[in-house]
Amino acid sequence: MEVTVAVPKRVDHEERRRLIAEALWRIASSRGLEGASLRDVAAEAGISLGQLQHYFSGKDEMLVFALEHITVLAEARIRERIMALWRPGGGSGAGSDGPSPRTVLRECAAEMLPLDEETRTGLLVGIAYFVRAINDERIRRHAKEGQPKLRAFFAEQFREAVERGEAVPGLDPEMEAMLLIALTDGLTSSALMEVITPGEAMELVDRHLGRLFVR
Repeated sequence: MEVTVAVPKRVDHEERRRLIAEALWRIASSRGLEGASLRDVAAEAGISLGQLQHYFSGKDEMLVFALEHITVLAEARIRERIMALWRPGGGSGAGSDGPSPRTVLRECAAEMLPLDEETRTGLLVGIAYFVRAINDERIRRHAKEGQPKLRAFFAEQFREAVERGEAVPGLDPEMEAMLLIALTDGLTSSALMEVITPGEAMELVDRHLGRLFVR
């Protein structure tokens, strides 16, 4: 008689944690983080509350993981945009030396605006985290980590543009880096509130960069 032995299904624990994070984002993008209880997130992820608690002991731990994961995804999308410019036919500014600082800054700004459904959802989740971070030190600490890195990267691009003679004379890389971040933040809010369209937001970024670069 043949005996069939059931082989336990192997669970990818990191993938399960990512699925939980994505379920949290869907809830946060529609009704904020305050409306995201562990039970609600478990239901959205299609798992039991007990299974969720196997990965996260509490809501704060789940929130921090989801925040870190969405940051990783955003950085990966920006890298993918920039790397695409190195390929033949990758777009304006691509060449044997790679994309110009102006092109890199434009692509980064584009990823920070709600130009499609994916970035719109990510930005809505980011706003939900911002609201919670005002009164939550642990979330605020994690939320603040990304901006200094982004500002340093932008400043590096402006600095390179100055050295290559591509930026207007007297440009302050550190100041312009912060101004570009502030501009995209403001345009994002206006686009999400439908005061301007995403396309208009991108046009304003292009106009701003056009005043800072000579080529």
